[in-house]
Amino acid sequence: MSRIAVIGGTGYAGSHIAAEAVRRGHQVVSVARKAPAERKEGVVYAEGTILDVPTLLSQIGEVDVVIQAISPRDDMAGKVRSATAELFRTLPEGVRLGVVGGAGGSLVAPGGPRVVDAGFPEEFKAEALEAIGILEDLRADTSGKDWFFVHPAGGFGVWNPGERTGSYRVGGDVIVTDAAGSRSSPAPISASPSSTRSRTRSTPGSASLSGTRRFGR
Repeated sequence: MSRIAVIGGTGYAGSHIAAEAVRRGHQVVSVARKAPAERKEGVVYAEGTILDVPTLLSQIGEVDVVIQAISPRDDMAGKVRSATAELFRTLPEGVRLGVVGGAGGSLVAPGGPRVVDAGFPEEFKAEALEAIGILEDLRADTSGKDWFFVHPAGGFGVWNPGERTGSYRVGGDVIVTDAAGSRSSPAPISASPSSTRSRTRSTPGSASLSGTRRFGR
């Protein structure tokens, strides 16, 4: 059992990560600027912000994994990349950082362009590029600290919740789509709490008839 802190734990991705982690028996601290009115059983809630890393770390205490699930939009636009870099620098040795980025940094096809460079909606491009910048910073790190970066499947979001199927597939650099090639497959958040991938990115998505992985701890 691990102790996991989810930063942005009341958002769409963060709240599902927290719930899935509790379902698997982990201890979970959810941090957001405002605690939700409806709380998920088994999750401990704290009010805080990634823009104040010292206070944030004092709130979450000793943890094994910190998952950053904040969208760099609205009043957080242009602030999340630098804050995540500070968080990563400040995390104690042995604490893993996981980041839930957008689908924009995935490749359209092996060797192909990034999704953000292939007809990506202009209104979402700035936040996609900021998330890509976070991945670039992590890849450039020479400290040896552990991290993992998750690109959701295309079309992931509150408008397309999908269903928890109990299995999922994982892409590497290439965006995960459904069997028909659509980018609407919702990414199961279940890949995040127990990711065994180290210092790399992955793209989990809904299971197809082949190449699936069962949820596990």
